[in-house]
Amino acid sequence: MLNQTSVTEFLLLGMTDIQELQPFLFVVFLTIYFVNVTGNGAILMIVISDPRLHLPMYFFLGNLSCLDICYSTVTLPKMLENFFSTHKAISFVGCISQLHFFHFLGSTEAMLLAVMALDRFVAICKPLHYTVIMNHQRCTQMASTIWVIGFFHALLHSIMTSHLNFCGSNQIHHFFCDIKPLLELACGHIELNQWLLNTVTGTMAIGPFFLTLLSYFYIITYLVFKTHSCSMLHRALSTCASHFMVVIIFYSPVVFTYIHPASGSSMDQERVIAIMYTVVTPVLNPLVYTLRNKEVKRALIRMIRRKLFRNWEKHSLEGLTLFNNV
Repeated sequence: MLNQTSVTEFLLLGMTDIQELQPFLFVVFLTIYFVNVTGNGAILMIVISDPRLHLPMYFFLGNLSCLDICYSTVTLPKMLENFFSTHKAISFVGCISQLHFFHFLGSTEAMLLAVMALDRFVAICKPLHYTVIMNHQRCTQMASTIWVIGFFHALLHSIMTSHLNFCGSNQIHHFFCDIKPLLELACGHIELNQWLLNTVTGTMAIGPFFLTLLSYFYIITYLVFKTHSCSMLHRALSTCASHFMVVIIFYSPVVFTYIHPASGSSMDQERVIAIMYTVVTPVLNPLVYTLRNKEVKRALIRMIRRKLFRNWEKHSLEGLTLFNNV
């Protein structure tokens, strides 16, 4: 990426200018980040290690957990560093890289949620063909495809943004590098960048959302008109509840941010919304799935029991060895 300007770094002004709040916010966001990495990491370990969860639904859940860990890691460590930094600088290359990975992971997660809805549609509406349609090879191909599409979608934005001219202030009124704050600092023509943001990124976000809604529409229609058992209807809907909650949590702040018109008076509001989808949403996903999904809870309990048994066995062997030596 070739920079066409003399700007070598940007200043991230962060969440607030009130110095007294900085230590408190540092502790809060550090705790959230730790819970995010621990929770999503636990789900990832469970999905990989437990053979009973080697199913398409949990394969995609593992992808989601991996995305959520990376998604927060793109923005949170730099924000935590800037709470105690006086300069709060990020290099031009670092800023474009942060922008790239933020949109790469965000667009990939949007598409992954649509694929997870498709998986539930096939499982409920076409149960006899489920193992054939959602076989391991096809699931791997779908996951790989959305990761690749997300990468090149973000690459388009990062290249276009890196070629803008920044001739004025280098202060970004945000806690990470995003397209909209950078466009406000750019000089010259930014119409193409704005069009790409509104059209391409809008399509990448709203397109999977409507596909997800369409999948659930067909699921509900199928269950209402084809299923006459209330218990079966309840069981089928409960399997979709966790995923649907994650979809709502993910899309609510995203839709608000990219549809709500930008203005100087809305900058504080946009930062709060950004906190929702970069910090809060990734930490809620593992809580939703572990609290509502019985299989994940059972697998978590099995993993904890195995861990405790191994520790007990290890200490028992150490104690027995010490006793024999005496």
